[in-house]
Amino acid sequence: MELRQIRYFMEVASREHVTEAATALHVAQSSVSRQIANLEAELGADLFVRESRQIKLTPIGRIFHERMKQAMNVINHATREVEEYLDPKKGTIRIAYPISLAAYTLPTVIHAFRTEYPEAKFQLKQALYPELMHGIIDGDFNLALIGPLPKENKKFHRKALFTEKMVALLPLHHPLANKTSIRLRELKDEPFIVLPEGFVLRDIVEHACHAHGFSPAIGFEGDDTDALKGLVSAGLGIALMPEVTLIDNTPRSTVTIPLSENNITRTVGVITPTQRQLLPTEEIFYQFLLQFFSRLNFFSH
Repeated sequence: MELRQIRYFMEVASREHVTEAATALHVAQSSVSRQIANLEAELGADLFVRESRQIKLTPIGRIFHERMKQAMNVINHATREVEEYLDPKKGTIRIAYPISLAAYTLPTVIHAFRTEYPEAKFQLKQALYPELMHGIIDGDFNLALIGPLPKENKKFHRKALFTEKMVALLPLHHPLANKTSIRLRELKDEPFIVLPEGFVLRDIVEHACHAHGFSPAIGFEGDDTDALKGLVSAGLGIALMPEVTLIDNTPRSTVTIPLSENNITRTVGVITPTQRQLLPTEEIFYQFLLQFFSRLNFFSH
């Protein structure tokens, strides 16, 4: 079994199309087909089912794909480790993050980091809450910003970075828009604008409402925090959002009002794997991340 065969197999499996895989690999289609056939002959099993122009993984092919995905992560990790050992200031940092940290938090810390390490590169991946944890465990990436901070897990380390309050975002002409603060129960009859089920921010909103004696009436769902802001701006309801998502980014025709309850918060942190060491450049960024937010927390108190 050759590494080239595995790379070709992984590309075909992800695209389910030999021609597209060959184009991405910059090789002839016949070369890809031949290597896949040689791999299947060596293994003694069909990895793909051919369906006209498209091909799909067989059941054993899916198992093999999962195992090879883990193996390729290890190989790529080792290769990058050697490269970054020679010059860690020029390495690549792969980091995953939830959508709620995309607009302000992550760009701010990356900008600060590149001021000190201008040749460092980043590969960014936006993911849902469960995907962030699974990605760290499976080796898809070694660093993930996450909020709220998950429970302890033997497969990843967790470190809190900061705690932020949830605030209410209301249409500008809402009857409560002129208040300096709002009790959550004052919003019990309002249509709530939330993220779809499966997003942790939605869970935080629903749990907070339940803790204060009511179930939120879901008026609309938006795919991301910008969509929530747009729906509120259109006067279609109200939203509870982490305050960091509204820094320098509060839409027109809306107003942000603090909640009277100080315990409606989320803690944002970073998780890293327990089974793998961070690569040299990632370790530099990880330590920078901890120091960056430690300084911010110190000056905010």
